[in-house]
Amino acid sequence: MKNSLKGGLVILNEMKDKLPPSERKIAEFILDQPHEAIHCTATQLGELSSTSSAAVIRLCKSLGLKGLQELKLRISGDLQKKPENRFRDIQPGESSDSIVEKVTNNSLQAIKETTEMVDYRTLEKAVDVLRKADTIHFFGVGASGIIAQDAQQKFLRMNKATSAFTDMHNAAMNIANVKENDVVFGISFSGETYETAKIMEIAKYKGAKTISLTRYGQSPVTSHADVSLYISASREIPAPFRSGATSSRLAQLHMIDILFVNLVTDQWNEASDYFNEITDVMDVLKGKPLRQKKAQS
Repeated sequence: MKNSLKGGLVILNEMKDKLPPSERKIAEFILDQPHEAIHCTATQLGELSSTSSAAVIRLCKSLGLKGLQELKLRISGDLQKKPENRFRDIQPGESSDSIVEKVTNNSLQAIKETTEMVDYRTLEKAVDVLRKADTIHFFGVGASGIIAQDAQQKFLRMNKATSAFTDMHNAAMNIANVKENDVVFGISFSGETYETAKIMEIAKYKGAKTISLTRYGQSPVTSHADVSLYISASREIPAPFRSGATSSRLAQLHMIDILFVNLVTDQWNEASDYFNEITDVMDVLKGKPLRQKKAQS
């Protein structure tokens, strides 16, 4: 199974403000001097950042990586990429052409960085859990609720029993009787949303499988997830228009699309039958006659 050899610098950017002081110093040194850092041992990195080799090892663990070698490989992959436009915030009085350029660039970067952070083993596990699910319950609050509704609409096409809730009380009633083959999928950009974390906690207590989709790093939502999926957040965190959930929304939708297409290709024959049935019904709604099914021999 392939795994990403990029995204090291993105992960460091995502996590640096959440790290303890010694680990943050190492992260900042690597971000400032990535070309030098990839040639260093743990001991050398500790010395150059005025910390210790033990702090370097702790940093790798905090980042969710297997060790320093994986971090250096990912950073090396980043350094081989073509220079990209940095995130640019939109200022008052911007012209329309500048807004179009900045919004497009920021959205593309969020999707690219999210893709670079994908752990393919975790992705495969998430697809397997969704494939085996009897029912999938998507939950999100605010802008993340829109993602939950989009996910429900997609997975209905695979003839999956699905629900999507944005209200905590309705969601709690819905998952009160979940079974071990059901999946509760919590969506939260920050990973800190109280309602989403609580729904995930209830689902976990009831024995359901749980999947989270959040920004990178440990959080109250991911703490109750069997499988944690991540999107890039660094392009949007500084923006004064964060409440608009612009780039992050597209990154979340992108990850839902990745899960859905993986599931479709994994069950191609069944998916083709489901899609044909849906097409027939949509044609009837457009006034076309219902196509007769062929008699089975």
